[in-house]
Amino acid sequence: MNSRKEYFESFAEEWDKYFTAEDLEYLSFLLDSFNIKSGNKVADLGCGTGVLFDYLRRKVGSDGMVVGIDFSKRMTHRAKRNFPFRNCVVIDAEAEHLPLRDKSFDMVISFAAFAHFTDKQKVITEAGRILKTGGNLHILHLASSKELEKHHHQVGGPVAMDHLPSFEQMMLMFTEGQFANVKITDHPGLYLASAIRQ
Repeated sequence: MNSRKEYFESFAEEWDKYFTAEDLEYLSFLLDSFNIKSGNKVADLGCGTGVLFDYLRRKVGSDGMVVGIDFSKRMTHRAKRNFPFRNCVVIDAEAEHLPLRDKSFDMVISFAAFAHFTDKQKVITEAGRILKTGGNLHILHLASSKELEKHHHQVGGPVAMDHLPSFEQMMLMFTEGQFANVKITDHPGLYLASAIRQ
């Protein structure tokens, strides 16, 4: 675990540069489809340096809240520094063990992080725990599952074996986490799994 944490901490200062203006424009388009409303409380699991924060904080407004969670202290420190706003909170914690109250969020998003979580079932279960009934979970990568697996294998090191579960595995995980209305898109340039908390 320490080597994995150190791996991501080493990227903290450069992380934002990995996302191009084109990536951010596409992300904005995708996030628009999530129907985030003013006053919503949104959890960002594996938030990194807060790549989604600027978009999310504007959507939820002053009455809403964005809570970012990441296990890398250097990442969360940078996120806090980048977004010192009242409606943005950053917590240094693992997505498998969220220090958040039951049924307190309207939406949970995990962008560019789910493949890296050690216990993916636990993450989905935890997301279900903190979501209100009818709340949405969105797992998002700007690559297909095959593209992501190939990329991580080429990168090597602690992330060499990181991958996204198969369609069948994801469906079982969502069912176990008490989610319904599951939709999974997996094609070149995009992986998006969305579900509603029952």
